[in-house]
Amino acid sequence: MSVTVRVPAKVNVQLGVGAARPDGFHPLATVFLAVSLFDEVTATPAAALTVTCEGPDADQVPLDRTNLAARAAEVLAARAGIEPAVHLHIAKNIPVAGGMAGGSADGAAALLACDTLWGLDTPRTELLDLCAELGSDVPFSLLGGAALGTGRGELLTPVDAGSFHWVFAVADGGLSTPAVFRAFDRLTAGTTVPEPQPSPELLAALASGDPDRLAPALSNGLQAASLSLRPALADTFAAGTGAGALAALVSGSGPTTAFLVRDEEGAAKVAAALEASGTCRTTRTASGPVPGATVLRG
Repeated sequence: MSVTVRVPAKVNVQLGVGAARPDGFHPLATVFLAVSLFDEVTATPAAALTVTCEGPDADQVPLDRTNLAARAAEVLAARAGIEPAVHLHIAKNIPVAGGMAGGSADGAAALLACDTLWGLDTPRTELLDLCAELGSDVPFSLLGGAALGTGRGELLTPVDAGSFHWVFAVADGGLSTPAVFRAFDRLTAGTTVPEPQPSPELLAALASGDPDRLAPALSNGLQAASLSLRPALADTFAAGTGAGALAALVSGSGPTTAFLVRDEEGAAKVAAALEASGTCRTTRTASGPVPGATVLRG
């Protein structure tokens, strides 16, 4: 028997970032949107915990215990008092180290797949708590849809959202999230960084389903930090907006850039222009919101 779980990528349509706390974490007010780029994680009984991966950039995915999918299996098994005797196979389609929570998505998917495989029936609230132990973005990968995240991003409140179309430009190489936050700290040193708050304009625009209304409300407090580490992303922005995208922003900590478009036709046009521009490695089109981690087979 095996269990396969599908899990989506995310884009932060708002990412408000506060000053670092004494524990080193930054308080966040972020609005997540799950989009239709998916990884699949299949859990199969095995003699010991092992991980394999296939798909674009699979060679960049760690296959040891640092992989969040492996850590998810360990955390769940420890809670249940059993051995994490499982093989986890990741079919990777979410860009790696691209600011779209691909690793976090795999952690959430592995948690749900193992819970189903082992017949644990862990309550949803407890699964979300385990997700939060694994990382700030992992709970949203389980929840999906659209949600406001506070604290480190792990405290979630679902919000209303219409359907929106996106183009994602995937850069060469990744960006380290801790490095981006360190750049944020450097750029804001000596200034007063306000406590992050959710944007009422953004939430209203998201609920309206109107991309022309959402476009000016998009924001990312880490964008300047990401651009300071990857100045070439400005050229990617120019190529996408020049082709008709309504707005552009760095997805999370980057370096993937997200372009809001009106419809599928607009997405195809912007994607073609971005690929022709030579300013990104590849593009993906998607829409959202979509559901979070979902059991497909098992």
